Amino acid sequence: MSVSSPLTALPQLNITALKASCANCSMHQLCLPMGLDAAEIVRLDEVIGLRRRIARDERLYQMDQPFRSLYAIRFGHFKTYQVNAAGDEQITGFQMAGELLGMDAISGERHHCDAVALEDSEVCEIPFEGLEHLFAHVPTLLRHFHRIMSTEITREQNVMLLLGNMQAEQRFAVFLTNLSARYAARGYSASAFQLRMSREDIGNYLGLTIESISRLLSRFKKQGLLKVDKREVTLLQPALLKAMAAGTERCSPMA
Repeated sequence: MSVSSPLTALPQLNITALKASCANCSMHQLCLPMGLDAAEIVRLDEVIGLRRRIARDERLYQMDQPFRSLYAIRFGHFKTYQVNAAGDEQITGFQMAGELLGMDAISGERHHCDAVALEDSEVCEIPFEGLEHLFAHVPTLLRHFHRIMSTEITREQNVMLLLGNMQAEQRFAVFLTNLSARYAARGYSASAFQLRMSREDIGNYLGLTIESISRLLSRFKKQGLLKVDKREVTLLQPALLKAMAAGTERCSPMA
């Protein structure tokens, strides 16, 4: 879709281009274009290269691959993970529409993890060199990018707290309330959603076994906190789950 330099005069967009543009993406209020005016969004559109379809279980990029682009998720879900010297996989995050992948590689110019699609997904590939040129001409974009980076740093810090200090039930409550808030921000239900990741992946991310995740689901169901049908989860007491996530409430002991 890139037809000219981001610093050249703005082109007239045809109908096909408009349908694929940032302005017409349902996620644009969560992604890089947030806060940009129409002309600035067009300039960002010129920087964006491919819209790439990524099949389920396909790798978008891998650890130590040279960094060239960021990837904005148009739809779908991803997981990022690292593999240690023993060959064990450690999941570092789950990403969904409106979020950016690849920011970990900016400083060292190589990716520090693998990114794999959890379902058939689509991303916008954003060559970072072109984006940097645009930052100088669109300060609003640079400020928003800094906010995105700050959010990512905060997320990583929260994961460290999650894995270091919290009991299993609190970790799981944090995980569920985090998903709830992220889906709500995208206009979806905050109380009913599908877990795109497997129980094994959830356990890996939270530092728990798959058996522990199954026990927690059963326990939360018995306590009336949620309802589960395969991967469909309905939060029945979201306020109580939030209190558990904050550490101000504990799940009642099993009878």
